[in-house]
Amino acid sequence: MKLYNSLSNSIEVFKPIKENEVSMYVCGPTVYNHAHIGNARPIVVFDTLQRTFEAIGYKVKFVSNFTDVDDRIIQQAHDEHVDEVVISERYIEAYEKVRAGLHTKNPITIKVTDTIDEIIDFVSELIEQGYAYEVDGDVYFRVDKIKEYGELSNQKMEDLMVGARIEENTKKENPLDFALWKKTDMGIKWQTPWGEGRPGWHTECVVMIHKEFKGEKIDIHGGGMDLKFPHHENEIAQSRALYQSQIANYWVHNGFLAFENDEKMSKSLGNVQWAKDVIERYGSNVTRWLLLSAHYRAPLKFSEDVIVQAQSEVDKIFFALNQTYVKAQRAGIEIIDTSAKNEEYYGRFLEAMCDDLNTPNAYSEIFEAIKFINQSLRQKEINWEEPLAVANAVIAMLDILGITYHLPLLTLDDFDLFTKWDQAKQEKDFSKADEYRAILMEKDLL
Repeated sequence: MKLYNSLSNSIEVFKPIKENEVSMYVCGPTVYNHAHIGNARPIVVFDTLQRTFEAIGYKVKFVSNFTDVDDRIIQQAHDEHVDEVVISERYIEAYEKVRAGLHTKNPITIKVTDTIDEIIDFVSELIEQGYAYEVDGDVYFRVDKIKEYGELSNQKMEDLMVGARIEENTKKENPLDFALWKKTDMGIKWQTPWGEGRPGWHTECVVMIHKEFKGEKIDIHGGGMDLKFPHHENEIAQSRALYQSQIANYWVHNGFLAFENDEKMSKSLGNVQWAKDVIERYGSNVTRWLLLSAHYRAPLKFSEDVIVQAQSEVDKIFFALNQTYVKAQRAGIEIIDTSAKNEEYYGRFLEAMCDDLNTPNAYSEIFEAIKFINQSLRQKEINWEEPLAVANAVIAMLDILGITYHLPLLTLDDFDLFTKWDQAKQEKDFSKADEYRAILMEKDLL
């Protein structure tokens, strides 16, 4: 397995910390609104990465979080005159429905509000060791104490200082220092040695990773490209301060989803397409296929043409598979087990997936397999072992991509319908034949 590591800016051969095991953490959502289709891209990308690791024999521990305390959650709760937990739980439930709608293997999830005691202890220790300081109830991290700061985003401290926004009436010692704890008078808050408040965003994940992985360094930390700086950079700084570690050996980031005019999809821009609506409109399989159609590190254009193409490609694959299994059953082949797959096609697909999750090349291997199937089905005498083995390989490939295919197992009624259709064609009763054909097509048997 090879992965692009944002920390080294290069593709590296994956070497796990523990043999045959993968530890992976991916930053989850701040639950103040529904997930848009751009938010669904990391859901699908890292689920597919987990599936790929499992396909090549790894055991994967995949953890993600819910940021369920945030200014936007507090503001919305205030606007609706409800408790913050009402807002956060509403959108956690909605997010989980999106995950289910995308056929994901659910990661282990943890909420910020379940980790508050550990966060307070963590911030206290940073203060005690001189990496953080408190001013009027707010706590900030001293960035200049970390000589490696900027290593992930490949930026130098002096360049960051030039571009730093100078805040009026700032309490910070350094414009780059970031908040670990925020004093607040509004909304949910917790008591600490430095007063009431709530945690800063950059601290949460460091603590949750340390908690869920028992203080051990992890293999992979992932998230969207927009998290690289400052969020992930700030995570590394805190981890270096207390644990002398950059948290993970591999930092993996997915690219943005954008419209045809290259405008980024964002709630703040008001141009969102909600993931739940896209899934409902086009289905789980087409949505996943679309989100994986470009390489995960590349931008992905979201347009009507891209959607139509995704639908067409999924239909083409499913049609070939249906034809194979239906015709085989009509030829007297009993479809019991699909595990006997063609290793040549499957192996080339896996090779593409293990090359930094190269889904465009993996898609090409699927279509090569479909081409072979279609050519085989056009033969007068079909050696069913070959197209069935390739079809079985395609099902295994689709499973790694999270695409669900249901075998068309013919019932006695289905066999009877085919017999009537054949008979009507022989008798040149085309009206009746068309009627039977329409029913068979409606059942996806033709």
